[in-house]
Amino acid sequence: MEKHNDKYIFGVVKVGERGQIVIPKEAREIYGIKAGETLLVLGDQKGMALVKPEVFQQAIDQAMEGLPK
Repeated sequence: MEKHNDKYIFGVVKVGERGQIVIPKEAREIYGIKAGETLLVLGDQKGMALVKPEVFQQAIDQAMEGLPK
């Protein structure tokens, strides 16, 4: 694992026949990801990201704070 300004490179993972990947142990420990937990898959033309749903919800709530109701 490499760390640069609070950003990480955990290495390379392979996609299995059923489309599964293994999240590296160090990443699971840092982000508190447990077996059976649900993750949100986000993406655009450049790539994709795995996010805990509650983290995404917090970002949405924060972005909407200043909007009129």
